[in-house]
Amino acid sequence: MWGMTCIGIRTVPALPVTENIGTTMSNQLGVSFEGRAQALLERRGWRLVARNYQCRGGEIDLIMRDQTGVLVFIEVRARARSDFGDAAQSITLAKRRRLTLAARHYLLRRPAARCRFDVVTFDGRPPVVHWLPDAFRTDDL
Repeated sequence: MWGMTCIGIRTVPALPVTENIGTTMSNQLGVSFEGRAQALLERRGWRLVARNYQCRGGEIDLIMRDQTGVLVFIEVRARARSDFGDAAQSITLAKRRRLTLAARHYLLRRPAARCRFDVVTFDGRPPVVHWLPDAFRTDDL
């Protein structure tokens, strides 16, 4: 429909010697926070469907089913400092559009009766977790 090809679940290749250490550490932190968000939701009875789902134009950190069967697309964000706002404020309109694009792509092949977008944030040091169910709607875009 949109001329996109899905990459699916991302596999992380071995890092080349010339990899930027800052980017690598940032990616590792992102994976760590995604794992913490996943564990939080699994303790609530949710089931992981996909992690790091990618298609051209967007990526979804976690796709899970809640205990009622609703498919939930989850964006995970972390910020150690609030100089430029908290982690939730870093999810711009452009980012919400990319999440929506990736979700629509996912749903083309796997229709779901009900779905929504949640956000899990980690703010400060030590990080405080916030779960924002139904954080935004596609009709807001």
